[in-house]
Amino acid sequence: MADYTPLSGGEGEEVGEVKERSARSPRLASLDVFRGLSIALMIFVDYAGSIFPFVAHSPWHGVRLADFVTPFFLFIAGISLSLVYKRTSNKFLATKKAVLRTVKLFLLGILLQGGYFHGVNSLTFGVDLELIRWFGILQRIAIGYIIAALCEIWLSKIPWMNATNVQSYFSRGYPAHWIFVLSLCGIYLGLLYGLYVPDWQFEVQQAIHLNGPWNSTYIVKKVTCGVIGDLGPACNSAGMIDRYFLGSEHLYKKPAYRNLKICQTSEVSDLDNLPSWCQAPFDPEGLLGSLMAAVTCILGLQYGHILVRVEDHKDRLRYWLLFSVSFFSLGLFLVFIGHPLNKQLYTVSYTLLTTGSAGLTFCALYLLVDVRGCRCLTFVLEWMGKHSLSIFILVASNVAVICVQGFFWRNPKNNIVHWVISLFVHQ
Repeated sequence: MADYTPLSGGEGEEVGEVKERSARSPRLASLDVFRGLSIALMIFVDYAGSIFPFVAHSPWHGVRLADFVTPFFLFIAGISLSLVYKRTSNKFLATKKAVLRTVKLFLLGILLQGGYFHGVNSLTFGVDLELIRWFGILQRIAIGYIIAALCEIWLSKIPWMNATNVQSYFSRGYPAHWIFVLSLCGIYLGLLYGLYVPDWQFEVQQAIHLNGPWNSTYIVKKVTCGVIGDLGPACNSAGMIDRYFLGSEHLYKKPAYRNLKICQTSEVSDLDNLPSWCQAPFDPEGLLGSLMAAVTCILGLQYGHILVRVEDHKDRLRYWLLFSVSFFSLGLFLVFIGHPLNKQLYTVSYTLLTTGSAGLTFCALYLLVDVRGCRCLTFVLEWMGKHSLSIFILVASNVAVICVQGFFWRNPKNNIVHWVISLFVHQ
């Protein structure tokens, strides 16, 4: 690996990735391992989060283990983009292919997370188009991917870097990328802190029982805001933008902030005593946060540039460590001056800290796998990384469990999934 060669075909079957056209070149093992680690982490926090709350998504401010998953995938997508588009002879054809891949990934995300599948405890499927969820994890990766891809295709000078001169990277390398990143951050901060959020209302479905069978009805609830620059769950501008452009009915119905202590209750009758916004929908993969998700992808792109343009292991690691420590430290500094870490809003501090964490993780895996050659310790993760999209669909999205549960004996509860679960419960 002293002289880097681009990724081979098959990269397109991973989450947020595209196919590399050179079938003769070997894959980058550490990138596959990193992708496999990310999908394993996603599965772990999804299934263990209900048992160990400290690994689940943070209800609002702060970060937990689950909050690193999406930034890791975006970071990996950025690295692979620099490899795929390092030689672009026809910019229009490359743009067309990038757009088509984005559309495919976005539509797949709608199918998996839009409400079509009703979960492991239901034997039904289908979704009302008036209630479908438009945004999710794959959709966010698709948005970050296309913005970073267009940035790479149209804003790159592609000079040969001098590995001993850091200034050459910023001055003659990819200055337009950094200007674009700063522009996205500026737009994000301007909208997050500068928009006025008025009072708003939403509908919540409730069951009623009036001298007969249970029926459902919709109750209108109001949230009082009238503020600018609020970063709380109720009155932030990110939620307002999503309600305006997407509609409340198309947002995520079970946001993480429902796990806040102020929103907790053990009795259905106590719901009316909770703040009204505790029952409101909110999409953690919404429009405004997608701008910063694209920033994560573009920052990952810069790590890929170093991989392509710098030949020596030590020089690559030196650049990557410089970037990673800088991003991580800047993220902590922003937290110190009052800009919180928040995955739901995808704040700038959260972007920098998780990108720095992804960079440090990639450095460790690159040193272990590609420099030291210790692939026997990570072959399972490497295999998972090569098939990450399939694993995401079948396992992380519960499609395999739903399909297996569809076969039962006489009673829907007499199926393999319920049988296995009952074994653990009785133990």
